[in-house]
Amino acid sequence: MNRLIFLLILIFLNNCSLNEGSKIWTKDQIEKNKQEKLKKVFNENKKIIEEFNSELRLELENIKTNNKIIDNKNNYGSQSYSGDFKKIDSLKFKKLKNINQLNYHPIFLNEGMIFFENKGTIIKYSEDNKILWKNNHYSKAEKKLFPKLYFIKDNQNLIVADSISKLYSVDINTGNLNWSKYNAYPFNSNIKKYNDKFFVIDYKNTLRCYFINDGSECWNVKTEGSFTLSNTKTSLILVDNKIIFNNSVGEITALNIETGMLLWQLPTQSSNIIYETYNFQTSELVSDGNSIYFSNNKNEFYSIDVNSGSINWINKINSNISPIIIENLIFTVSNEGFLFVIEKNNGNIIRITDAYIQYNKKNRSEIKPIGFAIGNKNLYLTNSDGKIIIVDLSLGDIIKIEKVSGNLVSKPLIFENNLYLIRNGKIDKYN
Repeated sequence: MNRLIFLLILIFLNNCSLNEGSKIWTKDQIEKNKQEKLKKVFNENKKIIEEFNSELRLELENIKTNNKIIDNKNNYGSQSYSGDFKKIDSLKFKKLKNINQLNYHPIFLNEGMIFFENKGTIIKYSEDNKILWKNNHYSKAEKKLFPKLYFIKDNQNLIVADSISKLYSVDINTGNLNWSKYNAYPFNSNIKKYNDKFFVIDYKNTLRCYFINDGSECWNVKTEGSFTLSNTKTSLILVDNKIIFNNSVGEITALNIETGMLLWQLPTQSSNIIYETYNFQTSELVSDGNSIYFSNNKNEFYSIDVNSGSINWINKINSNISPIIIENLIFTVSNEGFLFVIEKNNGNIIRITDAYIQYNKKNRSEIKPIGFAIGNKNLYLTNSDGKIIIVDLSLGDIIKIEKVSGNLVSKPLIFENNLYLIRNGKIDKYN
């Protein structure tokens, strides 16, 4: 009898698999799908390191610009900025410790700005750059850990998640504490809010949902972890009734925003990635409402359907900085300094121009792009050598290269027709 039961179990296990209609993609399925969806621009099986259609002019005269600084889809598009890129002001703060990239964003207000400095002190600046208040809500022991803060604004309150596992809310007008909570692990993502809830991801690849009014947890969903700490910040977006996020091992997960119920999940890397996450880097997720776009430093640029999690297309582009969507075009910059223009719907690359063309070959291999923003007509790209490159978006020509920092610098941020760059110790404002 026992042998019969054992035989039946073996037969059952050998015939079990995820069917074609399953919303959970297996790693074998994703590898097969990646090969089918891959768009080849050149026949060589190597990273693209040459210009392509560099003489092609893009008709961008009638594109719409916006003034968005917060977007639940991370879809900022072309923003209203056509200035001369002349520095007009600087805000000072105490230098941050133990950082290798400045991927922390201030909160822009109509009457000023909020940022943080060394040891986790939050500062509110007035419109004329005076300090309105400075508050620190950390103990002596916590200050020694030099917390790094992620912000989101909710009416007159500021919600803060940090790199040492603390979560709290302060009054924007006074800086006084509303509530404070602790998580088991540090946080490692931007924050998004929806109605009375907000969402953030911790270092264990767990998405956590909290209530805004008191910081109590409404639900959490844990995804596959890694054996090493990731060297990149994770990302999440809100699209209709879905919250979609990535993790440090390359999984993309979609959940019902109210309940946390799993809608679909897509692994984009092999199982070996759990041993290699320190070197694995991916861009932010960006969506136009129909598809999700992102890339990584393993030479993969993805378009994924929002509703099903199926792959629309994959292209060979080596980049871990956030792409920007403008109408039917996607713009990104590869880690080798090439500006790519991609057709959004089919993934075809229509132009590649060399943004690092004025660098000598010996030095350019040591330079990496930090991030970019797009204004009315130009693209503004910051780099690891502390320089900003201004590119004519229509023609792809280099307009200007300027030194803006001696070391770390953030990606450009545009707000109310001004461009901002964060250096360690300063926020520079350009007209």
